[in-house]
Amino acid sequence: MKVVERYILRRTFAVFIAALTWTLAIVWTTQVLGRIDLVTDSGQSALTFFEVAALILPTVIPIVVPFAVIIAVALTLSTMNSDSELVILNAAGASRLTVIRPILILAICASLFSFVVDNVANPMARQRNRELIATSRADLLSLIIQEGTFRKVDEGLFVQVAERLPNGGLGGIFVADSREPNIDLVYYAKDGSFIERNKKQMLVMNEGVIHRKAPGGEVSVISFDSYAFDLSEFSAAANEVTMQPKDRSTSYLMQPQHDDKFYQRNPRLFDAELNRRFSDWLYSIAFAFIALAVAGDARSHREARIHPLVTTVTIALFFRWLGFFANSKAEAAAWIGYVVYAIPIGASLFALWFIRSHRTMELPVSVADRMAATAARVRDGFAALRQRLTGRASGQGAA
Repeated sequence: MKVVERYILRRTFAVFIAALTWTLAIVWTTQVLGRIDLVTDSGQSALTFFEVAALILPTVIPIVVPFAVIIAVALTLSTMNSDSELVILNAAGASRLTVIRPILILAICASLFSFVVDNVANPMARQRNRELIATSRADLLSLIIQEGTFRKVDEGLFVQVAERLPNGGLGGIFVADSREPNIDLVYYAKDGSFIERNKKQMLVMNEGVIHRKAPGGEVSVISFDSYAFDLSEFSAAANEVTMQPKDRSTSYLMQPQHDDKFYQRNPRLFDAELNRRFSDWLYSIAFAFIALAVAGDARSHREARIHPLVTTVTIALFFRWLGFFANSKAEAAAWIGYVVYAIPIGASLFALWFIRSHRTMELPVSVADRMAATAARVRDGFAALRQRLTGRASGQGAA
């Protein structure tokens, strides 16, 4: 590899790592916030939350990597163009492969990294995440003892505890059971506790009453000194781990078990997930070609209506949206599976045509002018706001 190629690769890789880190942090944060309920509703520890947060990363990485590639390539090439480095390379007689080769090396490495994460790490993380969710739901002790809050244990079964006693018991227990048709049972107890008897989890209630409403409307009241409510069936049901096609390994998707309920319901779900895993890694290469087609040539910035980075990201978002749309429809028809592969391959060929014909890929004039006008309005708005805040601050200082 030539010195210039190593220079371009080093600069692009540095920007790629920075873009990947910040983009991954933003997307990961938004995903983590949606998992807080898993900890708050089930009373799990902070360690469980951090484990769930870490398991989200393999799911986010394959989506973020292609955009980190296109940001790195477009930003590096546009910076080299503004510093006249691309002009010097052309004047020195360097071929276009001098710029293309290090970009392709980075794109191929990013694609392989994305492929490994999506097909190896992501299924393992998803399976572990399913196990954590099942464990948290099965932990009825921590689920129910949230003071002053109604908790839904099962369809038609709610439990509320007024307080936790110093001795580990429970005070003020309320249970509403309407699982049987036309029969409502309401339990009130002064105190109680959780015990395990014959490997079954029981809620033992002391000094309470049972209100039973029959189908005819009559209500009977039964007092008790001690009553044991069996919760083991709910623990067993909640502890079952349900694996969807996205949670399965790639080898399982290739040869699924015929007794799998998801496979029996819709076998195309497995084909759609398999096609997604085998096509998503292509977007890193496709986006690298798009960035090369937009910002790979030496030119004056006066020729461009908007910054090359904006153009590359906009075009990449369009093709990625097409990919997401095709993936969402892949289970409806088998032929859409070919479209899933055709989108990144078509984007690569489309960008290669611009590169081979020495053309610059740009947005349509109307779209570029509209985006430039919008950016100008936003910039003017921020300038006016800054000037207003500066004037207000100077006025307060004078006062």
